[in-house]
Amino acid sequence: MTTTAHEPPTPASIVILTGAGISAESGIKTFRDHNGLWENHDVEEVASIQGFRKNPVLVQRFYNARREQLLDPAIQPNAAHTALALLEREFKGRFLLVTQNVDNLHERAGSKKVIHMHGELLKVRCEVSKTVYEWPVAINPETQCPCCQQTGSLRPHIVWFGEVPFEMDTILDELFDTAIFVSIGTSGLVYPAAGFVQAVPEATWKIEINREKSEISPNFNDHRVGLATDLVPK
Repeated sequence: MTTTAHEPPTPASIVILTGAGISAESGIKTFRDHNGLWENHDVEEVASIQGFRKNPVLVQRFYNARREQLLDPAIQPNAAHTALALLEREFKGRFLLVTQNVDNLHERAGSKKVIHMHGELLKVRCEVSKTVYEWPVAINPETQCPCCQQTGSLRPHIVWFGEVPFEMDTILDELFDTAIFVSIGTSGLVYPAAGFVQAVPEATWKIEINREKSEISPNFNDHRVGLATDLVPK
């Protein structure tokens, strides 16, 4: 289904937001099910600073498993990831890709201008120095931080519930001055990302691509229902 009121403008800038739906088509399990569980864990247990303080071993084990899944050779960028990388290379105006996903599939497809507003699975952060490290391997209670030399000071570089997403100032600056805004595979339930469509200028052409209507679908000029792997390349 496609609904359009008029033709979109010739863009000078594009901001694209991607969510779990685009990664799900590569085999990445979505963040949580309708019961608020993530891989049979209460979300607060594994996605909050309180959960980490209470049971760091459980939280590290949980993210170790997520890293292992992401590094499985079967998990590859899909046609939607590839199409967005191609758009970035060929588009002559200002381009920004903001993703809620913590995987690296956009980068593996060739995207360069990417902001991971919710963090990155293959990175960790020292709670003492705030230094961020590339970290594709497991963490256990004996893992020593490279900078502070302490054990137990490394946490997943993930934005948990109650924490502020990364690079929000940059994201908002781009949203406030974009000609086209595209939302792909997002639920419209998680803020602040769900509010991006309302942050853009009134004249911005707004496109939503999703497997079903979302809570914020009425805010878009153009709503397309289907798989990202089918619709994004088109």
